[in-house]
Amino acid sequence: MKVRPLHDRVLIKRIEEAETVRGGIIIPDTAKEKPQEGEVVAAGSGKRTEEGKVIPLEVKEGDRVLFGKYSGTEIKVENNEYLILREDEILAIFVNTGKSAGKK
Repeated sequence: MKVRPLHDRVLIKRIEEAETVRGGIIIPDTAKEKPQEGEVVAAGSGKRTEEGKVIPLEVKEGDRVLFGKYSGTEIKVENNEYLILREDEILAIFVNTGKSAGKK
């Protein structure tokens, strides 16, 4: 089964954090917070204005995004967990520039 979001909604798969920290301590699932970073799996056609014009979404399939802690609605499709939210709830798109931050 495939899910296609409508209008200005986006389907996101959360990117899981590492199981251990630098010191080698293993963090149990119950103590972990849900990640606020994910990958766009599918995007709707765009937001419709009052005049009926469709404004395309800025995010596209494959983009890595940052979203709010309590944003969206969690859904489960074929044993996979996803988050569906409006494009307005996305805070940022990660852009790979090839250079590390702070280096010239």
